[in-house]
Amino acid sequence: MYFEPHDYQAHTIDFIEQHPVAAVFLGMGLGKTIITLTAIDNLICDCVTVRRVLIIAPLRVARDTWPAELSKWEHLKGLRMSVMVGTAAQREKALAADADIWVINRENLPWLVERVGERRWPFDMVVI
Repeated sequence: MYFEPHDYQAHTIDFIEQHPVAAVFLGMGLGKTIITLTAIDNLICDCVTVRRVLIIAPLRVARDTWPAELSKWEHLKGLRMSVMVGTAAQREKALAADADIWVINRENLPWLVERVGERRWPFDMVVI
């Protein structure tokens, strides 16, 4: 599917790209996920300011919504996503995957923090 952002969506994409700390407050169905994915794509591909993104979401949204949105839009075909849900073995495999974006549910975040441990935090960008 081709994405032609509405003015408010284009403004929000630009805002995310220009501000290292940003919050997006839009109602349901107004495109927060596609806005965020488009900004991530631009920051990775065009600006090269971001290399590894962590998205933290409720389980269903982490498991279903983010991957579905990524596969839906033509301009995002170059992004690789890994979803860290399920068993510890499944999460380990997902964490080791060659990806640009890792998605985890809130309940598994302590596992990730413990898993990373004393090493340097591996993500340039965190989306909650």
